[in-house]
Order: sequence, then structure tokens, then C-alpha cells
Amino acid sequence: MRWPDLPPPNTLLPFEATVRHASMTRAAHELHVTHGAVSRQIQKLEKALGTPLFERETRSLRPTPQARRLAAAVRDALDQIDSAAREISRRERGGPIALSCEPTLLMRWLIPRLPDLAVQVPGLTVHLSAGGGPISFERETIDLAVRRDDFPVPAGVSRAYLFAERIGPVCSPDLAQRLSRVEDLGSLPLLHTSTRPQAWDDWGRLTGTRVEGASQQTFEHFYLALQAAVAGVGVAIGPYALVHDDLVRGQLVAPFGLVADGTRYHLLSPRPPEEDARVSRLLDWLRSQAARLRPPEELRA
Repeated sequence: MRWPDLPPPNTLLPFEATVRHASMTRAAHELHVTHGAVSRQIQKLEKALGTPLFERETRSLRPTPQARRLAAAVRDALDQIDSAAREISRRERGGPIALSCEPTLLMRWLIPRLPDLAVQVPGLTVHLSAGGGPISFERETIDLAVRRDDFPVPAGVSRAYLFAERIGPVCSPDLAQRLSRVEDLGSLPLLHTSTRPQAWDDWGRLTGTRVEGASQQTFEHFYLALQAAVAGVGVAIGPYALVHDDLVRGQLVAPFGLVADGTRYHLLSPRPPEEDARVSRLLDWLRSQAARLRPPEELRA
């Protein structure tokens, strides 16, 4: 071994984070481990060095001068490693891209457009997986994620805008004939989804409308509720991209149009898309597909 006095490497990340935050709790949160795991690594490092690194008080944790000096050296080393890794990844990154997408958006918008991706971006292979909500690129084996911004995005994650979310009641053409006024919704079954249970309330808040419905039915996933709407079971709240193709084909009708709900869809990535040519090309294609969505006012019944 060339470095006989090197401290245990697995102790250095928890140590540096603890010094930077002056808190084992905040260090544990950053590293996605428990407080106890950080504490054990700090103790292991102190034992290896033969000296305490923190002055432990009742409500505070103060790094010693020696600890601050070591943490600065660790930080410099990590910066150099990060710089080298980024340079390598820019030059050598290749192969398939693992993309996570919200399940119903994946099924009803992205997958039907994949043949165009093969034509427009030849040679790019995308491995798709269904997933929703917050994402951790450090813990999950994915490269990118398409998400609606209804949750806080972690610091350091890059967001690239795709399209704004719009919502409104959708139903089969036969049921739409019974809807000349918003109040008529009270005579029809309302369809809900467990994955976005407040959808009807959100639409009501945006339009100043209160709708009870003749009955209520809840489905586990959005795509089930929308399929039930196509079948004429009742009226569902249809997000713009999820119902666009059915509206164009005439399988669904939006009798009262679609309204912006203030949220947006983004492509999330652990680093800026321009640092990886594959990601940049995929983003350009996703944006081109978003631009092809017909304006909501054209889709109104």
C-alpha cells in the first residue's frame, strides 16, 4: 500500500459532511443514511487518527482545528475526483439511457411516440421504467426522469421544461351530449384516481365550480380512470398530455375545455443535459413532441 497512514476511506465522506454542516443529523440526511451510521464512521476515523475531531456539547458539535484542516483536504480531494469523473463521463459516456416516467404519461403519451424517436434520433437507445414522485439519482439506477413539479426537486438536480399541465373534465362523446352546462356534471358519475385524489377539487378551485356528481368511483391508477371514461362509465379529470390523443381521435371529449393548474412537466437529470450529447438529443426530441400537442382550445368539444 502506498499510503500507510491514510484514514479509512469510507469514513471521509461522513466526516466532511459533518464538519461542513456542524451536524451529524444534517450530514446523515445529505448522505441518505442514519445518524447512527454517521456517528460510527466518525468514531472509527477518530480511533484511526488517535485524536478527537469534535468538541461535543449538549446542543452543538464543534469541529476541532485539526478536523477543519483535514476536512478542507478531503474537500479538495473530492473536488479533484469530481472534476476528473465529469471529464471522463463527458468523453466516454455511451450506451442506453435509463429513463423513468410517470406511469400514465409513459403509457398514453411517451410510448406511442417512440417510433418517431427511432426515426428522428437514430442510434439512441432508451430503457423505460414507470415511476412517479421524488427521485434520487444517487440511490436509483436511472439516468433521467420525467416528472410533474408537484414536489421539491433536490438541490443539484437539473430541470429542463417540457410542457405545462392543463386539466379538465373528459368523457365519452355520448355522455358529453348530456353536458350543456357545468351544473349538468352533477347528474353523472365522477371518476377519481388514487394517484391524484384531489384532481376534481383542483379543477373546481381553478374554475370556481363545486361538483358533487351522481356517484363517485375511484380507480388505482390514472390510466384506469381514463379508460373507464373512454368506455362511458363516467366523467374523469383529464390531464392535457394524457388525454390529447384520445381527444384528437374523438374517443374522449372535453366539454368545458382544459385549464392550466400551475404545474409543469420537466426532464430531471443529475447534471445539465448539455454535458451529455445523448441527453441533449433526447431533450430536443421530447420538446419537439411537446410542441406538437395541439393547443387545448382546439380540443374543446
